[in-house]
Amino acid sequence: MTAETFSQPEAWSVATARLEEFAPFLPRDGERVAVLGCGTSWFMAQAYAALREERGQGLTDAYSASEHRLARDYDRVVLLTRSGTTTEICRVLEKLRESGRLHVSIVATPGTPVVQRSAAAIVLPEADEQSVVQTRFATTALAVLRASLGEDLAPAIADARAVLDEPELEALGALVDVDQVTFLGHGWSVGLANEAALKLREAAQFWTESYPAMEYRHGPISIAAPGRAVWALGAVPDGIAEEIRATGAHFEHRSIDPMAELVRVHRYSLLRARLAGLNPDEPRNLTRSIVLT
Repeated sequence: MTAETFSQPEAWSVATARLEEFAPFLPRDGERVAVLGCGTSWFMAQAYAALREERGQGLTDAYSASEHRLARDYDRVVLLTRSGTTTEICRVLEKLRESGRLHVSIVATPGTPVVQRSAAAIVLPEADEQSVVQTRFATTALAVLRASLGEDLAPAIADARAVLDEPELEALGALVDVDQVTFLGHGWSVGLANEAALKLREAAQFWTESYPAMEYRHGPISIAAPGRAVWALGAVPDGIAEEIRATGAHFEHRSIDPMAELVRVHRYSLLRARLAGLNPDEPRNLTRSIVLT
């Protein structure tokens, strides 16, 4: 996980440089799109769906693969899966093939069932991973999807490199001693906040939660207290920071690209795993791919 975390900016750069190769298979402006994934991939789907709609490029819904609503009238379906073997994705793919519905799969591992059976597949071997805990593939797939919306990823890449160049305590010092973290997002960064919480749970067995920033006021703020932290990714609505600080909780926020801030969460997850004496590459009760029998 350490090597994969620190290689993310380069993976984003390599993958987005291939955008012309991928463009014919990705959603076009105005299409109605569904994006499906499981776990981390579902959270990346949430981020992309919100961002695509924010940019006015068409209705976009994100679903976990086991809870999709593909009976609705979508022009294209995007499937996200690192392993290319996840059971729920494979099942959805078979239904898409049977119906002839336009679809594309974004996968890290070549030669896998999803790659072989998809009408179109975007394979990102530069983002494949050995660790059970996903970092590099998820953010690289999202980088490609962001670039397909016309975004220049150079600032995000620069922000991520700066985050990774920082000494660990300089980057994370205020968070070392907290006993709980809640992540907040706003707009497309809600999906990133969900993913941040998942990373910390997986890697370090740490108590984390995640919410849309404005929803945090509606109950979850009741657990904010000294010794705990609230970490916002992306834009912060007015008044949130002040309300959190009034509870005595630490408020963590930087005005950098939210995807680069997620990289900082990856570093934090590694730190908390080390402090807990855990191996983040082999989290409890998890495997690299969920294959159901």
